[in-house]
Amino acid sequence: MTGALIETRGLSRDYQLGDTTVRALRDVDLKIAAGEFVAVMGPSGSGKSTFMNLIGCLDRPTSGHYFLEGADISQLDRDALANIRNAKVGFVFQTFSLLPRTSAVDNVAMPVLYGGKSGRVGRKMALTKLEAVGLSDRASHHPAQLSGGQQQRVAIARALVNDPVLILADEPTGALDTRTGLEIMTLFQDLNRQGITVVVVTHDADIARHAKRIVTFRDGRVQTDEAVTDRADARTELANLVDADAREAAQ
Repeated sequence: MTGALIETRGLSRDYQLGDTTVRALRDVDLKIAAGEFVAVMGPSGSGKSTFMNLIGCLDRPTSGHYFLEGADISQLDRDALANIRNAKVGFVFQTFSLLPRTSAVDNVAMPVLYGGKSGRVGRKMALTKLEAVGLSDRASHHPAQLSGGQQQRVAIARALVNDPVLILADEPTGALDTRTGLEIMTLFQDLNRQGITVVVVTHDADIARHAKRIVTFRDGRVQTDEAVTDRADARTELANLVDADAREAAQ
């Protein structure tokens, strides 16, 4: 790990619901180093989704500061945030968020096109990332022709296509079965071993154990921030599950 990729100082976000002010995030001070794999946990209403929106440049704080690669981006306008978001942050969502009538390669190329590059360049970059996630043979397939796990791999390839400094995944295994979820976590662990910073927002403690660090939110504040001492290896878990399924099928 090197220096802080993400740093928040007194980060707060309030929402106005009629006459009521909801303090979704309260004075959060947090650092995430380049190359870390962090799981963000907490019950509904804890502030973890608000935190994700802020560090993903999807929203601006009411007060406090957010530094990404040392630059304070807390009060940038929406256009500037969109540019940073496209260039530096790769998003992976529970629902995959793929365009249904668009091929896998064109879904992956979308952020490249938003960045102003040509379609030819975008497709070339997209094919490289599809190969990296093991889906080069599915480049022309549409989402409906892919399994849930394959769709999530397409979404991960799309998140990687602009070589972002941060992968931000929101409940990335929530719509998947156990085996497919382990395949996705294996991919995230492999990406992290390559030096990519990964932040996963999850309700699932078993998924969080694949990270190196767990930050838990409650009532808009960081409740705990701990290293994972019994870290799970997704590849080993997946192999064990496949073996167990094979033994059960043979009986």
